[in-house]
Amino acid sequence: MSDLLKDKSQRREKRAGKLPSEGSHGVRGKETTGKTKDSISTVSYIDELAHHDDNPRMAVTMENTYQMGPYKRIPIPAVTDILKDVLTSYLQEEEYEGEWSQKMTKTISEVIRARVKDLMIPRYKIVVLVHIGQLTGQSMQISSRCLWDAANDTFASYSFKNSSLFGVATVYAVYFE
Repeated sequence: MSDLLKDKSQRREKRAGKLPSEGSHGVRGKETTGKTKDSISTVSYIDELAHHDDNPRMAVTMENTYQMGPYKRIPIPAVTDILKDVLTSYLQEEEYEGEWSQKMTKTISEVIRARVKDLMIPRYKIVVLVHIGQLTGQSMQISSRCLWDAANDTFASYSFKNSSLFGVATVYAVYFE
């Protein structure tokens, strides 16, 4: 293979996100027929899309507990108080803006999720939905559907209004067996 073709293939691999590994450049391997060929191993990577924790946790393997229900349930009044406190503190004095509301829904949902997780209720998955909209005399209906165990799963919701916007936050606590 000529040098021009090698350079072209390396540029193409670099654009595709594949990098040759360090120890494999110039290594010539043998086929079973005795002919030699160039052998280049590649490593794919996606660094920007991956989420990296600052403190990597080791995976903990647990034995089966055969626990069919929760020892401790989610305290709905405490979760409703968290929703009321967070929505009121973040939205009390704000005016509605489209760009701002997109960022604020993410922020509020992360804060609510962290505060609910601080209650330390084991074996529950927490799902937080936050909606922020402009008050202009319109009506809005929000609904959701999921597979639900009525004995163990629960939810809490709170609505907030000021002069220019509304906010609705819902927390779903789904028991994980």
